[in-house]
Amino acid sequence: MAKAHAIYPSLHDKTVVISGGAEGIGAATVELFALQGSQVIFLDIANDAAEKTVANVVARAKEAEARRGPVIKAPIFYSCDLTDLPKLQATAAKILEEHGPVHVLVNNAAATGSGARLDTENVTPEAWDFNINANLRHVFFLSQAFIPGMKHAGAGSIINLGSITWRIPAAGQPVYAACKAAIMGLTRVQSKEVGASNIRINSVMPGAIATERQKRDVLTPEYRAEVFRGQSLQRDLVPEDVAKVIVFLGSDEASGVTGSTYVVDGGWVSDP
Repeated sequence: MAKAHAIYPSLHDKTVVISGGAEGIGAATVELFALQGSQVIFLDIANDAAEKTVANVVARAKEAEARRGPVIKAPIFYSCDLTDLPKLQATAAKILEEHGPVHVLVNNAAATGSGARLDTENVTPEAWDFNINANLRHVFFLSQAFIPGMKHAGAGSIINLGSITWRIPAAGQPVYAACKAAIMGLTRVQSKEVGASNIRINSVMPGAIATERQKRDVLTPEYRAEVFRGQSLQRDLVPEDVAKVIVFLGSDEASGVTGSTYVVDGGWVSDP
């Protein structure tokens, strides 16, 4: 991550939970919230990648300490399969017990591999259930777990990660696209439910983001050319492009923003 980043004082000492925080957009978001002085807690099943993410933040903390910069707390990692609902709910309860109310929740985790890239004729009931559980169900139930604490604290911010796949639209992944479209509907409805409690809920729709996994598995020269034909910006979008928007939405600088969707796609879709 580039060292230049905005600082939002309202995020200092806040508890931030991020699902799918070990790699890609999630890891960039873990690091950027940590650099705000937040206590970041993240969930994932990629244990090795999670350790690297924690190590990266610890290294940044030592750099900051050496130049007498802000105190940066090491992120806390919980290994959790978000498709296992009882385990997810137990992990959320443990976080509340050990760390108190969550101030910012980032519902980032998603399955984007071969299991999500199935056309209609190849979607089995098992594949349907897997995609719903990996890309949608946990968003609802993590929010459900942490909203009561946000109400008690008098404020909170939830950021749900969608995708432009359903807006392009991108053929070949109908269930994944349906989940991501549903996240926008969930965001809008829940923002109405909890607005009176000063809880804001917004969504972010990334486009083609050049994560390490995407560069390895998806971003072939042919696909990159297709992306650039769609985008107005003729460069790769990177995880930090999305993380910066997420952190802004978590801060008090976005205190008047709720029920909205921010598109980070380099101009591919061009409208919300």
